[in-house]
Amino acid sequence: SEDLGMKLENVKLDDLGRAKKITVDKENTTIVEGAGDTSSIQGRIKQIKTQMEETTSDYDREKLQERLAKLAGGVAVINVGAATETEMKEKKARVEDALHATRAAVEEGIIPGGGVALLRCIPAIDALNLEGDQQVGVSIVRKALEEPIKQIVVNAGLEGAIIVEKVKDSDDKNYGFDAQDEKFTNMIEAGIIDPTKVTRTALQNAASVASLMLTTEVMVTDIPEKEAPGMPSGMPPGGGMDMY
Repeated sequence: SEDLGMKLENVKLDDLGRAKKITVDKENTTIVEGAGDTSSIQGRIKQIKTQMEETTSDYDREKLQERLAKLAGGVAVINVGAATETEMKEKKARVEDALHATRAAVEEGIIPGGGVALLRCIPAIDALNLEGDQQVGVSIVRKALEEPIKQIVVNAGLEGAIIVEKVKDSDDKNYGFDAQDEKFTNMIEAGIIDPTKVTRTALQNAASVASLMLTTEVMVTDIPEKEAPGMPSGMPPGGGMDMY
């Protein structure tokens, strides 16, 4: 590159590295089974850790952490197979969702799933000492925090309000309802979990949309056009005129 003072036509084979596979897209370059010198990589890792300790910029520290994770971490290849193209696309979408959820869990940790974590936020909402319109807003948020677990239970064909109250009465923060097996359980031990980041951003985005709608004077939407009624059955062709 120009920063190194080297032109592409002057690059030799010895200047290049080796890898089993390299995938490049618009935003990322993924190197699989790179054949770099281990001691050089470890030296670079130590250098980055030193820079992280010395920097006073949160932005620089975040970027250095990303660089460190990419150097110290590994790369796995997941092969997805199926009998048909439709099934393969469905499986591929599920694998991608799982990967995104895993990355989010690595960043901010996990919480009990099934809407339990949101339900456990209600005492913090109740502790707020507010009045007037602010208290109305608190009541709205409080009700919204109960909706995810209530809807999950309703989808399972059960009474949502009863399950919600029983979960709220438990002192175990991980106590929740397993809708698949229709039983109460420790959600963490049962493997029913959500990434903290996903739940947090969902709540923040919902609050952002709601506040935007409250401060909006006009909303524009498309009015669907009514379809013209079809010709009644039994009508003769030609506008219904008699033929002689």
